[in-house]
Amino acid sequence: MSSAMALAVSAAEKSPPVPPVAASGKASSADSSRAQMERARLVVYELQPAADGTNAKVGSTLSEISFQFNPKEVSIQKQAKWERTPSAGAKKAGPPQFTGADPCKLTLEMFLDATATHDASVVSTVEKLFACCAPTEQSAAKEKPSPPLVALHWGKVTSFAAFITSVNAKYTLFSSDGTPIRALCQVSLEEMPVEPWRQNPTSGGLAVRRAHQLVDGDTLASVAYAEYGDPNLWRPLAAFNGIDDPLRLRRGTRLLLPTPDELGVV
Repeated sequence: MSSAMALAVSAAEKSPPVPPVAASGKASSADSSRAQMERARLVVYELQPAADGTNAKVGSTLSEISFQFNPKEVSIQKQAKWERTPSAGAKKAGPPQFTGADPCKLTLEMFLDATATHDASVVSTVEKLFACCAPTEQSAAKEKPSPPLVALHWGKVTSFAAFITSVNAKYTLFSSDGTPIRALCQVSLEEMPVEPWRQNPTSGGLAVRRAHQLVDGDTLASVAYAEYGDPNLWRPLAAFNGIDDPLRLRRGTRLLLPTPDELGVV
């Protein structure tokens, strides 16, 4: 074996396999399974107040409230306070001065239906929502009542940490024994100041990550190198995007690009 060939074999043994983008064709069964719609859910967390009066922390997960049907719309409201100081004899209004910002507010609807089972699942879900309007047992035991934190999770998108201010449940259908089997719930949430968590803390909206659409010649390794400076991060990048077979990636595939912290890069 020549020295040049020996060097090539040695380099191939040390280098990680680089999965190429497959030519366009029919999607595999794995691609079809990944294309299934993801259900939204409200995740309830324990609130950990800060002893020094600063922003609280997001604690452990208490429960999850899954959407039976994804919301058709989500309303987010953000208001700022500006004041103008009038000047006597001035022909124009003075410049506005920022005096603070109101917490971000989010409103959504949950449609619940148990007409196929005629069980008490609708009532159970409504009671879970109502429970979020009361202080947690842990905070009540410490005589520092505080509400649980709630965040909307939908696929790779996570809302700001908030607490539920109101739940309006309207039962619209009942079984023969009077059990509610259909309901429409309007849920209102208000932003809770916490330490930076899953998003830019100064933004009031949903946390949306950057994305990259694959073109001919792209590989997960090349995308990882361009985004993070390390081609070996193609494996955690594939895991984050739920890719179980990198060889079947096609042109036009959309990759979500998480932060280095989310990939476990120190």
